[in-house]
Amino acid sequence: MVGEVRTPGAMRGEDAPGQSPYQRLGQWMQDISGDQGVLKDVIREGAGELVMPDASVLVKYSGYLEHMDKPFDSNCFRKTPRLMKLGVDITLYGMELGLLSMRRGELARFLFKPPYAYGTLGCPPLIPPNSTVLFEIELIDFLDSAESDKFCALTAEQQDQFPLQKVLKVAATEREFGNYLFRQNRFYDAKVRYKRALLLLCRRSAPPEEQHLVEAAKLLVLLNLSFTYLKLEHPTRALHYGEQALIIDQKNAKALFRCGQACLLMTEYQKARDFLVRAQKEQPFNHDINNELKKLASHYRDYTEKEKEMCHRMFAPCDNGSTVGEKKR
Repeated sequence: MVGEVRTPGAMRGEDAPGQSPYQRLGQWMQDISGDQGVLKDVIREGAGELVMPDASVLVKYSGYLEHMDKPFDSNCFRKTPRLMKLGVDITLYGMELGLLSMRRGELARFLFKPPYAYGTLGCPPLIPPNSTVLFEIELIDFLDSAESDKFCALTAEQQDQFPLQKVLKVAATEREFGNYLFRQNRFYDAKVRYKRALLLLCRRSAPPEEQHLVEAAKLLVLLNLSFTYLKLEHPTRALHYGEQALIIDQKNAKALFRCGQACLLMTEYQKARDFLVRAQKEQPFNHDINNELKKLASHYRDYTEKEKEMCHRMFAPCDNGSTVGEKKR
């Protein structure tokens, strides 16, 4: 994690005569800006592609001033970091250059000179003028949002000019965005991303030999939409997308389970039981399915007891010997 390496304050005892800690540290770092303005030291190597310009990144970071042990800025205390777009949410030029040099899973330390950090004025009262700052950054993940945004802005006719693999890639990116937003409990925003992905897949025709690729991508999105609408407490829509998923794969246990959950919320107990029993048939030892069946049994038992009580009150004899609804003579 970011913060496991030594902080600048911990390095003060190692200073060479006439050099500050950051000057000493910078001697061993890689120049990635070409003018010594952004220096980098890789602590843990990453893997895969470099971050793309205009990407949205998921990072943990801590920023330090020289001769200070505690960070002046950090998001490491958050349980789940926020997805940030380069050039929009990340405006520190040095950090943007640094991130463009990183790969997924990489942990690195950077020194940003004033032109790449807070300039000659600094950021009073926190950042003094002409301050060089140190940032420790861990790149957890990134998504190429620029490609997706540009593609979605095209007309359907323009999108049709691109190969199917391009459409599948953009749809997958939209779904990944939705997944991230879902994990942040931003269910409405996740729904919007999932619907963008579904629209791309539904309006794209594919040759018979490639149609299975489109259907497989649609299935994942439909399952996510069904789950999202359950979280949004819209069981009717959840059931709709779950049933759409079953058209693609009628034995899909997850789709059957979502439909069962939706019907239970709608108090359609028989339909809920039918879906859940079918799901259990596909996955007999699935803990969630079996628990949902127990939950259904409990709800149905409460429902029938209330029905019996209501009927008893309706037809119970009154004090004068007549029953409810019977006219007095």
